[in-house]
Amino acid sequence: MNENKKLGFGLMRLPKKLTGIDIEQVKEMVDLFMEAGFTYFDTAYIYPGSEAAAKKALVERYDRNRFTLATKVNAAFPGMSEKMIKSQFETSLARTGAGYFDYYLLHTLKDNNVRRYDKYDMWDFVAEKKREGLVKNVGFSFHDGPELLDELLTAHPEVDFVQLQINYADWENDKIFSRRNYEVARAHGKQIVVMEPVKGGKLADPPAEVKKLMKAYAPEASYASWAIRFVASLDGILSVLSGMSNVAQMKDNLSYMTDFKPLNAEEREIIRQAQAIYKTSAAIPCTGCGYCREGCPKRINIPGVIDALNLHLVSGQTAEGKAAYQALTGAPASACIGCKKCENTCPQHIAITDALRQAAELYE
Repeated sequence: MNENKKLGFGLMRLPKKLTGIDIEQVKEMVDLFMEAGFTYFDTAYIYPGSEAAAKKALVERYDRNRFTLATKVNAAFPGMSEKMIKSQFETSLARTGAGYFDYYLLHTLKDNNVRRYDKYDMWDFVAEKKREGLVKNVGFSFHDGPELLDELLTAHPEVDFVQLQINYADWENDKIFSRRNYEVARAHGKQIVVMEPVKGGKLADPPAEVKKLMKAYAPEASYASWAIRFVASLDGILSVLSGMSNVAQMKDNLSYMTDFKPLNAEEREIIRQAQAIYKTSAAIPCTGCGYCREGCPKRINIPGVIDALNLHLVSGQTAEGKAAYQALTGAPASACIGCKKCENTCPQHIAITDALRQAAELYE
C-alpha cells in the first residue's frame, strides 16, 4: 500500500435508503475513493448488507488487482458451532465475489471471547486459507488491554497486522488503551489498521471547548480531519478506517488525506489540550457500532438510548434528550432484564445496564 494513501473505507456505516443500503450512493463514494488513489476497503461477515454492497459497488465494477479488501470471521457470539463459524469464510467469498481476501481478520477479540477462537482452531484455519492463496494477510481486530494483546502477539507471531481502536480521545483511556495497545503492536513489529479514529462520529462533533480550539487554528478544517490526521501521523499505520456514511463525508476525508500532511507541533499541542477536555467529559463513550443490539432479548435500541442520555449528561439538554428518547422505536430502556448480553459484546466496555436504568429513570 502507498505510504501516503492511508485512508481506508470502512463499510460498516454505509448510507441507507428506506430499509436497505443506498447502493447508488455507495458506488459514487467508491468511485471518488478510487479516483483519489485509495485502495483499502473493510467489511465483515456480521455487518448487515455490507459484504453484498461491496460486491455491487466495488468488486463487480473494478479490476480485482486495483483494490484491497478486508473482511472478518466472528466466533464471539455464544451458540455458534465450529462448522457455523468456519462456514463464514465461504459465505463471505460468495457475498463479495472477491475470489480472495487481501486481509482476513479474527473479529473483535477480547478476554471474554478469545478462548472461543482457540477452541475452534481459528488461528490455524486462517493460516490454512493463507497457504491456499485465498487470504493474503491475516490479522485480528482487538478490544481489550495491552497485557492480552501482548499475550496474543507472542503466541501468534505469524499474524501480519492487528486492527486497533485508536483516536485522540481514547489515547490514555483506561478501558480502550489506545496508546498502550499501539505501543505493544509496534513492539511486536506489527502494522496497524486503525478503527474508530473518529469514535463512531463522536469526534466529528466534539465539545464546544474543543471546537473553539480547532476553529481558532484552522477555521476551514473539519473536526473529523483532526481525528483522522492524528492517527495517520503515527508510525506503522497500514490504514485508517473511516466509516463514511455519505458522499459529503467522503469528499471531506479526501480533501485532506489525498495529499496527507502529518500533524505539526502546534496541531499536536491543540490535540493535547483537546484530550485534557475529553478526560473531564461525562459522556458515555458509545460509538454506535450496534453490537449490543444483536443479543438483546428485548431488542432495545441501546445506542439510541445512550445518545439521548448523553444530551443530558454532556450539556444538560434534558428536554432535548427526552424528545430524542421518545422518538426511538422499539422497547423502552425499562424493558432491560439485566442479562448483560449487551455488555459482553460491547467493544467500549460500557456498563450498559446502568445506562439503561438511568435513562429509564430520567425519561420514562
